[in-house]
This record gives sequence, structure tokens and C-alpha cells, in this order.
Amino acid sequence: MSEFKYQKPFPILKDTTPYRLLTKDYVSTVEVDGRKILKVDPKGLEYLAKEAFADVSFYLRPTHLKKLQNILGDEEASDNDRFVAHTMLMNQVVSAEGELPTCQDTGTAIVLGKKGENVYTGAEDADFLSRGIFNTYQERNLRYSQVVPFSMFEEKNTGNNLPAQVDIYAEQGNKYEFLFITKGGGSGNKTFLYQQTKSLLNEENLTNFVKEKIKDLGTSACPPYHLALVIGGTSAEATLATVKKASAGYYDHLPTEGNEGGQAFRDLEWEAKVQKICQESEVGAQFGGKYFVHDVRVIRLPRHAASCPVGLGVSCSADRNIKAKITEEGIFVEELEKNPAKYLPEQAPELAPAVDIDLDRPMEEVLAELSKYPIKTRLNLKGTLIVARDMAHARLKQMVDEGQEMPEYFKKHPVYYAGPAKTPSGMASGSFGPTTAGRMDPYVDLFQSLGGSMIMLAKGNRSQQVTDACQKYGGFYLGSIGGPAAILAKSSIKSVEVVDFEELGMEAIRKIRVENFPAFIIVDDKGNDFFKQI
Repeated sequence: MSEFKYQKPFPILKDTTPYRLLTKDYVSTVEVDGRKILKVDPKGLEYLAKEAFADVSFYLRPTHLKKLQNILGDEEASDNDRFVAHTMLMNQVVSAEGELPTCQDTGTAIVLGKKGENVYTGAEDADFLSRGIFNTYQERNLRYSQVVPFSMFEEKNTGNNLPAQVDIYAEQGNKYEFLFITKGGGSGNKTFLYQQTKSLLNEENLTNFVKEKIKDLGTSACPPYHLALVIGGTSAEATLATVKKASAGYYDHLPTEGNEGGQAFRDLEWEAKVQKICQESEVGAQFGGKYFVHDVRVIRLPRHAASCPVGLGVSCSADRNIKAKITEEGIFVEELEKNPAKYLPEQAPELAPAVDIDLDRPMEEVLAELSKYPIKTRLNLKGTLIVARDMAHARLKQMVDEGQEMPEYFKKHPVYYAGPAKTPSGMASGSFGPTTAGRMDPYVDLFQSLGGSMIMLAKGNRSQQVTDACQKYGGFYLGSIGGPAAILAKSSIKSVEVVDFEELGMEAIRKIRVENFPAFIIVDDKGNDFFKQI
């Protein structure tokens, strides 16, 4: 007979987080039956959530910014790696001004809480945390991305970015700890579960598995990534919950070896191996190079003998994670970097000049100009773009299916897949970076056959059907840098106007005028696809 011994599943050994005090208000202590109870006025939860989600929308961790700085100093980094890293640092300088959020997809608001048994609020904690989230999204220039269903097929944007995901766990003690995350759709969609078996657990098979599955990540979630790979788990949902927290750096201080109780641990050897595999993939920081990932966390968990769930996921270039805590001393939140400019080099990296493309020339002339250059060519765009994404594409297809003409604006101008955040007072645009291109793939062949979508601009890789359509009809897909939404709004987007489907809100069709808008040729009119050639 074995002896009972409880093992804490995730024994975090220390907390090196730099915190700042928000307030000493809202907290007090009282003795009850010999216990010191931490009383938290639920208004303190509201205040904490409001401040945490405001901070994480405009500021990032200094450790993340340091990793971007390291790319600029690495002689092995490609020109495209350095260009992306420098642009992302510049974007953060703009975002830190507090008007334009880091990314236009200001995400699903996620709260993970550990509530000590000796913490008393006397309220529905999720209610007050959601109130704080509501206030931040109402008052700041953030985007409302949450849609709620009224039936299987009828949906509506809530107009306030609620509901949030709030998960609260019970712990010992009299403190309340939090991890706040804003998870955009691009990185959220790149969370994968693979149901494997014991046969995976050897050097050769696991290596081959990693080499194959990192291809599933692609670039649509805006690398360089903080990648998390979780092997094992007592259930599929336990595996994926670990992926999310690990990619946010929450489990950085786990043990580095297992034990008989089944404690979770980081495998540092496999972290180095997976990082090397990612470097050798040559995907790089979106457009080829070494920096597909900043770092890797590999976490090993116990499992049922008949199961071996494997989870893979990322935190993207908008690494929006922030910790907080409530103790007897007050309410604290993680100190993020308010001065990202200090990570910039004195001079921008020296790169080969980009090719200037005037988008206001006739479409035939622009297509002919693009046809002169190979894939991976860096471009500098100016002129007019039509902005349309998921709902707008569905409406346009409905029009075509009903026998109506493809709108002239969709034939005359390139289409930019994007949806903006709110526009700050006095500015032309809110944060306005690209969305994931792959979601529009099913429309491309039909639209190009009618003279639309001849030049598409977005982020991430495309399916073979898009490459085939571009070769058939003479079209192009241009890749924009995923991530730098703030600097695009401030420096590149000069005007924005709604031209169709205004009722769709952030998914309405817009016409924008741009200058110095960076892009790369990813799919050309000859059947070449950059991502298929690396």
C-alpha cells in the first residue's frame, strides 16, 4: 500500500514579478475564529481590473522588449527579422503614449484568480471584475470584439467587449493573486490540442512531431512568439489551460524535474531543442529569418496511461499579460515598461531600400509593377486601400449570389483585411493593424473571377486555393507586419471613411489613404508562395 501524500500540481517556487502599489484603500483585516481574514471591498476588484486592463493594452513587459532589442543586435538575424523587431519597438513607443493601443485587436479580457480561503469580498467577484473591464473598454480607445449568439446563426457585437472570461481558483492563505490577459483572435486561434499516445514519448518521435506541428502556427498570430508546448495532462482542458498560462510566463518558476507526486515541471533541455527547431524553420519574424520565437516553455504533466494530450500555443508580439495581487498591504499590479524608447538603437537598422508602390494608379498598372519583383520583396505602399474583413466579405458574397454586381471600389482598389480600434480625438485613425488573411481564403477565387480582391493585404500565410487563384487571375497577396497597429495609425494611415455596411461597426467597409505603409510580396501572379518555399 502506498502512503497518501498531497502534491500541489503546479508548485511555483518563487515570484520575481516587479509590482507597483495601486492603492491601500479597499482592504482591511479582521480576526475570525483565530484566523486573520483579509476583507476586500469588491469596489477594489473593479478598480484593479480597470487599471490592469488599461495598463496591459498600452504597455508591455520589459523582458519582452529586451528580447526585441536583442534581435537588433544579433548578426545572425535576417534583415526582415530586424525590420520587424525595430518596427515593433517603434510601435510600442507610440502605444506607450496612452492613446493608441499596442494592437487593434484589444482582445478577449481574461482574468485568472487565486483566492485565498481567508479572503472575504461578500460579493460575486466576477461581477465586479467585469465592471472594471467594462469601464476600461468604454473609456479608452479599445475595440469591441465580442459577439453573442441569439440563435445558432444570429449574432451581435455586444458593444462593450463583454463577456469576459473569469476563472477563480481556491487557495490557502489570505491573499488574492491574479493574471490578467487580453488575448487577440489571431493568437487565440493558434492554440492546438493533439491527442497522442505513449508512442510519442521518445526522442525521435517527439522531435519529428515538433518539426511538423510548429508549421500549424504559421505567422498569422504575429511572431516572434513566446511559445508553450505542454506534454501530458490529466484532461484535455487541463493541458490547454497550462498552455495559456505558460505562454504568459506564469509558470516560469516551476521545478525543472518531476517527482512521484506528479508535479508539473519545465524541461529545459527540450526548451532548447524546440527553440533550435523553430530557428531552423527559417520562418523568422514573419518574413523569413531566425526569430520565429523569442523563447519556448516546455512543460511536462502527468497523464492517464491511455492518453497523452499535447498542447501548443503562443503569446504573440502583443504579449499582453499582467499579474496583480491583493494583500494586507494593499492592491498591487505588475510594473510594465512605460519608457520603451530606451530599447531602441541610436540608429534604425540599415536595410536594402523598399520598392515604392503607388496604389492610386490603375489596377492593371499596379499589378504589372508588382509582377516585376520576386516574392519576399519589401514594399512601401501609398494610396488608397479598401478595408474589409469577415462579415463584409460574407455580405459581398451574398450580393453576388443574389445577382448583384461586385462593387466598383472592390475592383478599383486593393483590399486590406483589418478592423480598427476606436479613433482618439484629433487623429485620423485608431490602432489599425492587419487581421489574419486565412479567414478570407474561401472568397478569393470567386471575387478575383469578378475582378475584385486582385491585390490583398493582411497578415499570415494563405491556403493553396489562394495561390492557385492568384496564378489563374493575375492577383497578389501582400503580407503586412502583424503587430504594429499603433504606429500604422499614427504614421501611415492618413484618412478613414466608411463606404459600405456601416451597421457592421468595426467590420464595416472603409476606404483609407496610406503613406509609407510597409508590406512584402508573399504570393505572386506566377504561383509562388513565400511560405511554401522556406
